[in-house]
Amino acid sequence: MLAGELYRADAPELVAARRRCRDLLYRIDGEADEDGRAALFRELLGAFGSSSFIQPPFRCDYGAYIRIGERVFVNFNCTILDCGSVTIGDGVQIASGVQLLAADHPREPELRAAGLELGRPVVIEDNVWIGAGAIVCPGVTVGRDSIVGAGSVVTRDVPPRVVAAGNPSRVIRDL
Repeated sequence: MLAGELYRADAPELVAARRRCRDLLYRIDGEADEDGRAALFRELLGAFGSSSFIQPPFRCDYGAYIRIGERVFVNFNCTILDCGSVTIGDGVQIASGVQLLAADHPREPELRAAGLELGRPVVIEDNVWIGAGAIVCPGVTVGRDSIVGAGSVVTRDVPPRVVAAGNPSRVIRDL
């Protein structure tokens, strides 16, 4: 799955991993203490910077394949589908309702009908700001110091130090 190869999501070990994730997310949603929530995020995620903060509700598939750097702020209702690795660098700001989607599906209808899936990594480099409601698609890297406009659908890599916006997003200016 993490190698970008076809896999079956109903494999028993993946079902168990998603169940573990849901259980931790349920506990996170009910935890009023910020330090307690941070400890649960450290248990859930592959890496979680000590100075980072996620505002619940937060949703993901596995959690273990998400790496979050230092000084990251993630606002309400963020969804990260992490059947491929998702890496969020230092100093990143993610507005409410953002989706980071490493989950993908084969283009061949026969493979989709057979229940096969795949994942492609998503990388958000350092000091990026992703506006509310933006969607970052599988296999995309958002370059350092860039801004993704609210409501954008990012289907291709975003270079460093630009503003990208729209559906599909495109570079609208340099920073």
